[in-house]
Amino acid sequence: MGLTLFPGDDVTSSPDISWSYSGFNMFRTWLAKAEGFTLAEMDGFGGDHQWCGVSTTLAPLLNHPDDAGPDLTPAQCAAMLPRLQAVLDQHQPADSDPVLRRRIADVGQLVTVLRFCVDKDVELIFG
Repeated sequence: MGLTLFPGDDVTSSPDISWSYSGFNMFRTWLAKAEGFTLAEMDGFGGDHQWCGVSTTLAPLLNHPDDAGPDLTPAQCAAMLPRLQAVLDQHQPADSDPVLRRRIADVGQLVTVLRFCVDKDVELIFG
């Protein structure tokens, strides 16, 4: 059982990205750290810090229920792309840390899915 993020275009050959629920949590925890905060300290993740105090274009992804909640709009996808690309640009693809390589690969795959959503003007579905 896991989570798949995919474009809402009803085409099964469109790009997608999948994680186990624990893998998605690890990915979001890593991204939050890259954004300068600890996910576990945030409301909804065990802490009491409010999301309105966090300034990141990645908030719609980081503060999204795992497999429910609203779809992300093409505009939200577009807003996240520059920051995710910057995360990719900060890391070397040949880094020797296998966990970091996995996170970077996930960011790259997510960028592909988000670009597709923006280009096709469709929502990003959490399923």
